[in-house]
Amino acid sequence: MRSLLIVLGDQLDRDSAGFDDFDPERDAVWMAEVVEESTHVWSAQQRIAVFLSAMRHFRDEQRVLGRTVLYRELAPTAGPEEPTSLAQALAEDVATHRPGRLVVVEPGDWRVRAALKSAAAEIAVPLEIRTDRHHLCQVEEFAAHAQGRKQLRMEHFYRWMRRRHGVLMDGDSPVGGTWNLDSENRSAFGRAGPAMIPEPVVFPPDQLTGNVLALVRSRFADHPGDLTDFSWPLTPAQAQRALTDFIEHRLADFGRYQDAMWLGEPWLYHSRLSVALNLKLLSPRAVISEVEQAWQRGDVPLASAEGFIRQVIGWREYVRGLYWTRMPEYAEANALGATRSLPDSFWTGRTPMVCLADALGQTLRLGYAHHIQRLMVTGLFAQLLGVSPRSVHEWYLAVYVDAVEWVELPNVIGMSQYADGGIMASKPYIATGKYIARMSNACRSCPFDPAVRVGPTACPFTTLYWDFLLEHDERLGGNPRMSMQVRNARRLSADEASEIRAWAAEVRAEHG
Repeated sequence: MRSLLIVLGDQLDRDSAGFDDFDPERDAVWMAEVVEESTHVWSAQQRIAVFLSAMRHFRDEQRVLGRTVLYRELAPTAGPEEPTSLAQALAEDVATHRPGRLVVVEPGDWRVRAALKSAAAEIAVPLEIRTDRHHLCQVEEFAAHAQGRKQLRMEHFYRWMRRRHGVLMDGDSPVGGTWNLDSENRSAFGRAGPAMIPEPVVFPPDQLTGNVLALVRSRFADHPGDLTDFSWPLTPAQAQRALTDFIEHRLADFGRYQDAMWLGEPWLYHSRLSVALNLKLLSPRAVISEVEQAWQRGDVPLASAEGFIRQVIGWREYVRGLYWTRMPEYAEANALGATRSLPDSFWTGRTPMVCLADALGQTLRLGYAHHIQRLMVTGLFAQLLGVSPRSVHEWYLAVYVDAVEWVELPNVIGMSQYADGGIMASKPYIATGKYIARMSNACRSCPFDPAVRVGPTACPFTTLYWDFLLEHDERLGGNPRMSMQVRNARRLSADEASEIRAWAAEVRAEHG
């Protein structure tokens, strides 16, 4: 065997650079299901099933193409000879097949990259790491963009990417005369709630996926989550159907309502495409192109097209560049000195706080929550509570079906928890319960009042918000984007401040 091409669970890309010189007569694809990938964080059942089923579909497609695929499947129960890690499984198969070299496309996880490099050195087989062409900005290009900048802000990167790739451009200027239409994309639904929204296309489990679901229920029975509503796109064809469905039925209103929430409505106008994109079943270039064409046809307003494209060509590429230029130290960032444990409610979904219960219950049931639920409900509560950012990161990586570390970790550490001290975000994303009351209907049925700071009816978000400002006054006081909030906290009397601090301690004790 000349080459063994390692394909990881988030690299299911038909056009991968790994296949550039692939010779079916002399090369083989290597894929492995190993328990470590589901237990290094206590992964939820939905997430495990997404990866295993998509991998098996990719394996079968490759075999139809006439390629040899060496594939290790997990058994329903662990056997004494079963390798538990990728490195161990790889070493065993290299000893059997004796390839002249190993080839892998850049992994999306620092831990996996380090493990593969160490394993290759241990078994003395050359490892070639190839560029991941799925992405629109390579790590070296991002590093060059970042060179010499005092602040590494996504907006500057986004404009640079728009120009480089000619997306929504009119010559050297943005179409419509402005780069960012976020001000048009912050509407709530109002008291009547969302209109009738077409349900997104779903993909009932086929026989292969059914076998995976049975395996997960057996092998990972003690892991959190629920497989009842499993319906994610797991092949390129399904991913394309999901993209078409989103553009035709929800993209037009996505921009306007992308920050809105409504109890019992997990999907609203969101795309459900992050799974397909992060497994590389769907090309970001194709997504951007089709969304831009929908705007050009007049099918969707510019604000919706721009808002969605910004997530793909902006945030998604930006956080990857940040991850690979800052790791591994970035994972341990804790600028605010948060040390508390994650509340049990994040694993059970049980809490009297209606907005939090809805977001957590949906997360555990579906493996999904949209970005405002993640940032301004679960993430905000963890930040205000003072939870260790590492614990928050590991929970997000465990429970969301679209979680791959390169995209999840920076969003949690940098944006959600402000643990990097301002490398990613210019200020902490903090608010009282009034923000949730404005953007959702959750507060109408909640026992807590977002306008009350202390006492049994006080909203925990509101109590902890004021306590957070008091706790971090010195750090935040010099931040111009926080000056108004800090001044408001400084206007509190000594008695008011003392009462807030005492009640915040009660809230933390209750959410231990």
